[in-house]
Amino acid sequence: MHMVTDYHSHIIPGVDDGSKNMEMSLGMIKQLKRQGVERIAATPHFYSHREPGGVNAYLDRRNEAYYSLLAQAPAVKDIRIGAEIAIEKGVSELEGIEQLAISGTNLILMELPYAPYADWMGEEVYNLSCTYDLMPIIAHLNRYTEWYSKSDIEKVLSLDAVFQFNAEAFEHFDSRRFVSKLIKSGIPYCLGTDTHDLSDRKPNFDSITKKEKPGSGLVDKSDRIMDKYALKKEPLF
Repeated sequence: MHMVTDYHSHIIPGVDDGSKNMEMSLGMIKQLKRQGVERIAATPHFYSHREPGGVNAYLDRRNEAYYSLLAQAPAVKDIRIGAEIAIEKGVSELEGIEQLAISGTNLILMELPYAPYADWMGEEVYNLSCTYDLMPIIAHLNRYTEWYSKSDIEKVLSLDAVFQFNAEAFEHFDSRRFVSKLIKSGIPYCLGTDTHDLSDRKPNFDSITKKEKPGSGLVDKSDRIMDKYALKKEPLF
């Protein structure tokens, strides 16, 4: 049996523009639990140009906040730590970048720029994937329809990646139709809230489950991605 999984969240307190403090983080997690979420990928932003200390300095800040959160016994017990990596030129060559994969998996969440698509973006995704044997997740693809042409979207979809959709996409007819068409085409996908707080960007996983048709397997297929790319443990003997 698979666990209902939110693949994209900003619940770690004080690391990025997401949760501001521990109280907010625990409240966000409690709301996700009420919405049926059993497993969360915590993915605070990583922008290489804002990290003069590199990946290791980011990890120190992120991990301290992460373990402080776990010590508070949050409502959802299975919280995986990762990052939402902004795709910038040279990001695939950063020392230690592979450490930002979602813990216990070969999955790594990457965010395309809000700018016209360029081939170098796909090259960064490809290089990171090949160098470290990771499976990229392209964050919130539903948000790029205003920036990308149809041919640009096709280029992104040609990447060897999993495509993540935000719950907000299921709240509006046009974005829901866009996402539904892609899912029906058979692309590998996963679902997330991209929640940042308890107000403007509050947990909304129920926006997905309310729209899920009985027997569609919409959420279940998403949940299976985490298990498919789980790190394989070496046999003892």
